Amino acid sequence: MKKRIAILGSTGSIGLNTLNVFDEHPEELTLVAFAGGSNIELLEQQISKYKPELVSVADEVKGRELKKKISGQTEILFGQDSAIKMISNMDVHLVVSAISGSAGLRPTYEAVRHGIPVALANKETLVCAGSLLIEEAKKNNIKILPIDSEHSAIFQCLQGHAREDLRRIILTASGGPFQNFSKEEMSHVTSSQALAHPNWSMGRKITIDSASLMNKGLEVIEAKWLFNLEPDEITVVIHPQSIIHSMVEYRDGSVIAQMGIPNMRVPISYAIFYPKHLVNSMPRLSLTEIKTLSFYEPDMDKFQCLGLAFDVIREGGKAPVVLNGANEVAVSYFLKDAISFMSIPDIIKETLNCLTQGPLNSIEEVVETNLWAMKTADNIINKYFMK
Repeated sequence: MKKRIAILGSTGSIGLNTLNVFDEHPEELTLVAFAGGSNIELLEQQISKYKPELVSVADEVKGRELKKKISGQTEILFGQDSAIKMISNMDVHLVVSAISGSAGLRPTYEAVRHGIPVALANKETLVCAGSLLIEEAKKNNIKILPIDSEHSAIFQCLQGHAREDLRRIILTASGGPFQNFSKEEMSHVTSSQALAHPNWSMGRKITIDSASLMNKGLEVIEAKWLFNLEPDEITVVIHPQSIIHSMVEYRDGSVIAQMGIPNMRVPISYAIFYPKHLVNSMPRLSLTEIKTLSFYEPDMDKFQCLGLAFDVIREGGKAPVVLNGANEVAVSYFLKDAISFMSIPDIIKETLNCLTQGPLNSIEEVVETNLWAMKTADNIINKYFMK
């Protein structure tokens, strides 16, 4: 029987790569549902090619426009809660969660709550609601399969090993485009410079996060929840070649690494077909061509977002949600070149300073806290940080 798949975020980078995986294995998969934002031209093409049963569009105006264009058996839902409604009406074996930013939080949580396994690319879900998501996954006895190349690597390196033997995980980071810049040089970079990632092709927001190392910070928080880790069991190293995707060190000193070319189709495929490694058309890794693999300590003075992520893990409660919301707003302003690149961690710190700490007991409290953080960060930016 074919595996029935839904993609949250079919028009984004991860969504498009997921469709590439499908194109190589159409005999194994059926694409049942898509969720998109406002790119209805691309959604229309995807509907024509893949003929899903359900499609949701977050932008209501665009959704109504798409509905007029679509004939046939695909049902179009639209509005901010349309992805959640779509999940409630689906019969699928796996949801690929690839909506960028906090918009992916509730649809992903709803999939887990409905007992649907999730292949997770949306970082914000675990960063903001890690304890709630893991609790629901355990309650429903389902897997959360990581799509991030680093977490996929850790997941693979843990297979067949006793969990109590783990000493630490080692997350690798490319270092982004500014690894060799001084702090002074980084204060003058533009969004177009930050979007020029040396190794990976990704969406705009995640590319900026990679340049600031916030992306790695979010992955640190994700790793805590995915693998039940303490902060001192997580190490980050800069690995410019992006060939070793991450490593696990065991208590006897042995280190197991997962390697491969830097392309998201490989971890996506593994998450979809787990525990199988299906054949694909990707180029193979040649270490003799690579020749050199290098590793460096991250400069926490230049890349303060990474240190902030470790801080909020230790603080817990609402702090990770506030870090996420403030960062999302700061990145949106930087993408418009309205603030400087080095203002991003300062805006996050100022927003965290405004936080009244407390526990998060429901997904509604998570959403409310995230919205508060975004509004607070927006006010801080307009008052103190606009160019």
